[in-house]
Amino acid sequence: MTAVGRRSRGGGRRSRTVRRIALNGAGLLVAIFAAFPVYWMITTSLKPSSEIFASTPRPLPAEPTLAHYRQILTGNLIPGVSYTDFFLNSLLVVVATVLLSGLVALLAATAVARFRFTLRTSFLIMLLVVQMIPLEALVIPLFLMIQRLGLYNTLPSLILTYLGFSLPFAIWMLRGFVAAVPKELEEAAAIDGANRAQIFRRILFPLVAPGLVATSIFSFIVAWNELIFALTFINRQDRYTLPVAMTFFFGRDETAWGPVMAASTLFTLPVIIFFLLVQRRMVSGLVAGAVKG
Repeated sequence: MTAVGRRSRGGGRRSRTVRRIALNGAGLLVAIFAAFPVYWMITTSLKPSSEIFASTPRPLPAEPTLAHYRQILTGNLIPGVSYTDFFLNSLLVVVATVLLSGLVALLAATAVARFRFTLRTSFLIMLLVVQMIPLEALVIPLFLMIQRLGLYNTLPSLILTYLGFSLPFAIWMLRGFVAAVPKELEEAAAIDGANRAQIFRRILFPLVAPGLVATSIFSFIVAWNELIFALTFINRQDRYTLPVAMTFFFGRDETAWGPVMAASTLFTLPVIIFFLLVQRRMVSGLVAGAVKG
């Protein structure tokens, strides 16, 4: 090998090393930037009030305390209603939304991907158009519809609303997973005597399960974090969800930052736990849904 060739190979190796270091450094900065608010929230929740309002904030609590957590978990944010009540309301809404959106989206995606019917293309375009509409523009029409259905002040009103917002994305995404399943597998199962229900349950469902997990993340976040519709459709305090309950920490003259940060930490934990439980399937689902095989 000539000297020029060795220098060229050495220069290419150095450039790749520099590029890798730069990318890793940029990724580290982005991770720090994204994780810092979470870190500050958790550390603030462990600080006594004297440290929270100190003129020079500390990165770590000098005297860690769980007083704010005890105040949240043992006290009543609203007379007669505890944090646990709000948590159970949110949990019920989230579980129902995730399960229903997964079931309906899978059936709709199967129909769109496997069958040809009139207005099929229009239906797919409509799914995209629905996601472009701002949520604020739908508050009043949905409120009037909820009242006419007799669902005002009920948790099913939130479940139906969140279901409507999560379904377009879930159907569109699951359509790619269903289309990626070879039809030959279904035809072979039919030849062996399996009916449509068995084909769906034993072949199609296991292969699109990663996609269901990926769409469940979206449905979970929509139902867990939403505030506007929960504040509009629910007027009974014992049926408030956690996002609505969080607003009671903010007063006109002052804000209880210790309890706010403790409640925010407890509010974030279910999302983190759910993500950790499904992250492997979510990553494989996103990759699998991007390629049609």
